[in-house]
Amino acid sequence: NLLGHCPPAVVKAVQEQVATLIHVPNTWHMDVQGRWAQMLSDRSFGGQAFFCNSGAEANEAAIKLARLHTPKSKYKIITFQGGFHGRTMGAVTATAQPKYHDGIEPLVAGFTYAPFGDLNAVRERIDDDTCAIMIEPIQGEGGVRIPPEGFLQGLRELCNEHELLLIFDEVQTGCGRTGDWFAYQHFGVEPDIMTLAKALCGGIAGGALMARAEIAPSLRPGMHAATFGGNPIAARAGIATLETMEQEGLLQRAQQLGELFHRRFTELQQECDIIAEVRAVGVMVGIELTVEGAPVVKECLERRLLINCTQGNVIRLLPAMNLTEELAEEGCDLLAAVLKEVAS
Repeated sequence: NLLGHCPPAVVKAVQEQVATLIHVPNTWHMDVQGRWAQMLSDRSFGGQAFFCNSGAEANEAAIKLARLHTPKSKYKIITFQGGFHGRTMGAVTATAQPKYHDGIEPLVAGFTYAPFGDLNAVRERIDDDTCAIMIEPIQGEGGVRIPPEGFLQGLRELCNEHELLLIFDEVQTGCGRTGDWFAYQHFGVEPDIMTLAKALCGGIAGGALMARAEIAPSLRPGMHAATFGGNPIAARAGIATLETMEQEGLLQRAQQLGELFHRRFTELQQECDIIAEVRAVGVMVGIELTVEGAPVVKECLERRLLINCTQGNVIRLLPAMNLTEELAEEGCDLLAAVLKEVAS
């Protein structure tokens, strides 16, 4: 949640909606759902929205839409090593991390994996059966990995050349996390399909697929659905979340916080030899260590600082974008002290 616990505007919106209408099927028109879709469209590349309940559901819809929109002979989707797209069967197959596949084979057919950042490897994997390329613009679970300069643009050009769809999984990067509404705007590369969740509804469960107007109709009525997708409670929460971010200037705030975190831990790197690299885009920060990160996470928790470790050695920070500078500095001080102790 990018707005912290129980953001007042979201709480108020949800309380009002619960007292008015909790749920009706999507066969009924809901003004609030249309308004939410329009707000997302206005802040992104336009197009249309399909609402669901989670990031995994949004990615399943994206996979289905990619196959429906392209000729029947095309079904393969290229994804990337270290990526993460969810734990449902299609999404987990798209996730090129063997630890998530153990014990659930056979996986869904039609996925090909490429090294993250290697454009030549992607080119080699495109064949006559390929319909799409699916990628997180910044890998979250993979260790806050930022793509090499020009890589996403290269994917866009490959998709244009071979008539493939470019899918951006922005479940973790979207809705302001990077200091732009969506990470694709940070990199200046526009996808055909984009998936959203996590921060989308300010703490309420919700997901969305955004697709360009000429692509979206391929997901025909009845072809894909979610009973509670786009329900009025989630819609009101989603609207309140977007409005709060705008009214409080939180996109700029995320950029400022990202600069603070990057500066603090880059400076610390000079005196703490277990820090290999610091990566930050907005309030999405990765501190790669030369040692295991679990002891750091444990000790920070003892000191009431909640952090996360991915890939065994990358400390991942995903704070709220309305964090005060005072609290951000305090958190940096606590983490710096723990890293120094572990290094010694």
